[in-house]
Amino acid sequence: MAHAHTVKRHTGLMDWLTTVDHKKIGILYLLAGGIFFLVGGIEAILIRIQLLYPDQKIFIGDTFNQLTTMHGTTMIFLAAMPIIFCFMNAIVPLQIGARDVAFPFVNALGFWLFFFGGVLLNTSWFLGGAPAAGWTAYPPLSGIIDSTGTFKGVDFYVLGLQIAGLGTLIGGINFLVTIINMRAPGMTYMRMPMFTWASFITSLLILFAFPAITVGLVELMFDRIFGGAFFDVSKGGNPVLWEHIFWIFGHPEVYILILPAFGIISEIVATFSRKRLFGYSSMVFATALIGFLGFMVWAHHMFTTGIGPVGDAIFGVATMAIAVPTGVKIFNWLFTLWGGQIRFTTANMFATSFIPTFTMGGVTGIMLAVPPADFQYHDTYFVVAHFHYVIVGGLVLGLFAASYYWWPKMFGRLLNETLGKIHFWTFFIGFHMTFFPQHFLGLMGMPRRVFTFQPGVGLEQGNFISTIGAFLMGIGTIVFLINIIAASRKPATAPADPWDGRTLEWTIPSPAPEYNFKQTPLVRGYDAFWKEKMAGNKEMTPAEPLGSIHMPSPSIIPFLMSLGLFVAGYGFMYHVYMVSILGIAFTFVCMMFRSIYDDHGFHIEPEELNDKGVKA
Repeated sequence: MAHAHTVKRHTGLMDWLTTVDHKKIGILYLLAGGIFFLVGGIEAILIRIQLLYPDQKIFIGDTFNQLTTMHGTTMIFLAAMPIIFCFMNAIVPLQIGARDVAFPFVNALGFWLFFFGGVLLNTSWFLGGAPAAGWTAYPPLSGIIDSTGTFKGVDFYVLGLQIAGLGTLIGGINFLVTIINMRAPGMTYMRMPMFTWASFITSLLILFAFPAITVGLVELMFDRIFGGAFFDVSKGGNPVLWEHIFWIFGHPEVYILILPAFGIISEIVATFSRKRLFGYSSMVFATALIGFLGFMVWAHHMFTTGIGPVGDAIFGVATMAIAVPTGVKIFNWLFTLWGGQIRFTTANMFATSFIPTFTMGGVTGIMLAVPPADFQYHDTYFVVAHFHYVIVGGLVLGLFAASYYWWPKMFGRLLNETLGKIHFWTFFIGFHMTFFPQHFLGLMGMPRRVFTFQPGVGLEQGNFISTIGAFLMGIGTIVFLINIIAASRKPATAPADPWDGRTLEWTIPSPAPEYNFKQTPLVRGYDAFWKEKMAGNKEMTPAEPLGSIHMPSPSIIPFLMSLGLFVAGYGFMYHVYMVSILGIAFTFVCMMFRSIYDDHGFHIEPEELNDKGVKA
């Protein structure tokens, strides 16, 4: 085995292209997801500019349809998911006392597949136009094939999401194995932090939900590229089949997005209340139950397709049942805050504002679960308001909370609290200004995905307020970017435990060293670090003697494998199948090389360790 100093260490760009370190992959997810978040945000603001006044003609027809499709697709698949994976990568191994994820190579492959899939999808803007069939891509709209061969928007959607989805799926499997197999001694399941539990259940949902969308996208690809007949009525296909496949994935996807946010809020509320999380075991079971029930309610998106009263009733009742475990979580957070020594840091302001905002989104969800009422709400701005209260008022507030909370652990720098509070208030007020009026626009009959509305029908005021709110959210996001830039110019001087934390990630230096833990910690209870603090110990008791640490070697192969599939995607799209064959063959050659080449990794010896990292 080679020692650390004999291993070729890359620097600069090559270091990031070849890394298999979970912390660096987390930062890559944050960077890529952040860029896509800004792209999706710009698309949202352009949508709101078009709807600022009635009868405007700025972004109309197909352009508007492309904006709405790409906004939804980008925000859900290319912004929210990777930023969730960022925090799962950066924090979960630290919380369970592991030195890395179970499969570091696969972890890197998951990131590069997501990244190239997202880039493929977004190149559609420059190659004839983006998809314009809505982010749900319902046939027959998504089945329309341009006879001239210039407009391939939905092909980009189909192939880009297949590649990105593959990355997400293998990422989910990796975290399942990591959490099951790599917990520190004493870290039983019922001692795991809530964020780790949420990540575990999210990974299970990914494992079962993503194959459904993969199958649907393959079928749609066959319809569009190879003349298939899955969703084409004229050939005996059925477009409602797509709705079933899409929502069997799509509804668990909502919980894939929101459950990590639940875990984040649980961590932050407990830390800044200086209290153990109220009802920990009930939180765990509620999270599991939400994940389980999430697979049984997909047809509430389809009440108006003619399932019939029995089907509507079953799915309506199942949907309402999800409110019970969700309510348990809401009350547990409130009881955690109750009587606590609350500190309103920026992270905790985002976390506590999540609770009432997400509750509002949940209440409108219960309204939508009533089939006769849903006939009225369906495809109106009421649904848009509900969805954004859950995803933005839930997930995005949770991700901002996580950013302020874990930034010192990831980068060794504290974000500025004053700028953070400006960010919070502009974003929070802007959010409610944007989406609260949309409930009433929907109840007044404004359909979603329309690029204009007539004057004199009472929709002007709500749309105007909504657009102003969108700009405020944009300003809040710019303040956040300024905060990041300002923090990055300072030296990495954050203490190991800036918040008086409760879990294992706060026991190691900030930013975390390459090997995470010099010695695997011994866990003696829930809130492991807090338990040691209460016993008067400054640090964790090690579970092993100081010894040589095995590390995985960096590799360029995940990048090259993903690049091969990226090239193959263009081959399928433009019917140049030799390019597809070469791209896929290149990926298989990389896989074969990985299988034949025996990578032993390297060892870091105890004498090479210092407090901050590895000596040269």
